[in-house]
Parts: sequence; C-alpha cells; structure tokens
Amino acid sequence: MRRLSILMFLLLSCPALAGSPAVYVKTVEMDLDAAYQSVYGALEENRFWVVFEADMGERMAGFKDRWGEDYNRSRLDGVKSMVFCHIWWTNQIANADPDLLALCPLHISLYAKAGTTSIVMLRPSVIAEGSPGQAKAAELEKELVGIIEAAVK
Repeated sequence: MRRLSILMFLLLSCPALAGSPAVYVKTVEMDLDAAYQSVYGALEENRFWVVFEADMGERMAGFKDRWGEDYNRSRLDGVKSMVFCHIWWTNQIANADPDLLALCPLHISLYAKAGTTSIVMLRPSVIAEGSPGQAKAAELEKELVGIIEAAVK
C-alpha cells in the first residue's frame, strides 16, 4: 500500500506526464480575441460579472528587453485574463465554508499559440478538497465548465 501511495504521489506531481488535475483546460481552434469575447459574454449572460480584465501578454511584452532570452519562451501569441464574480455563488460558498471565500472572485486565463486558444481555470473542487464546502465548489465548477464549453463550441 505504501509503495502504491508513493507511486501515485510521484505520478501526480510530475507535470511532464500530464496536466495538473487542479487546472481545467479547454483548447479550441479559435482566435484569442474571439474566444475571450465569447467566454466573457457567456459568463455575463449567466450572471457572472467580469470585474477586471488584464491583457497579460501585452504587459509581459513591455518587459521583453529587460527579460531578454527569458521572455516568452513558450512562444505564446497572447495571454488575457478576466476576474469575475457571481454574488449568489459567493453566498453559497461562504455558507458552506467561509475559508473558501479565497476562491472569490474567480478568474480565467486564455492563451493563444499556433492557431489555438486554451482557456485555463483553477478547479474549485480540487481547491476545496477536504472542506465542508467541497460539494458546493464542485457544483460551481460544473456550472463554469458548462458555460465555457458552450461559449466556445
């Protein structure tokens, strides 16, 4: 049993073998701006209000000379992020476990590379693992994944 536990730990902590189970990733053949606007609109339609937007790719480009060869080694074509909130969900999460208010507000980042755009989000259910609010966080995650999937299909 101990060997199995050690093996599982090594496999789950090795990012070269697979993506992190804590990160939801949806990759689509869409332009970054089109995917961003589609996800933004879908969130707002579902009462998740976007409260802050950041063009992280543009901000990183401002450091290109300073960072030299360390700048954009992944060769990303763009990175954008949005911070959003749904007050009903905030209340539900707070009712289940006030410590999970660390999730609020939520955020999503999108990045483009080689003609595709990836939408990435920390999975609330994984963050809430072991918490009395894990079930609510899983419901929230399911709703968010559904919104994202519908927005970019």
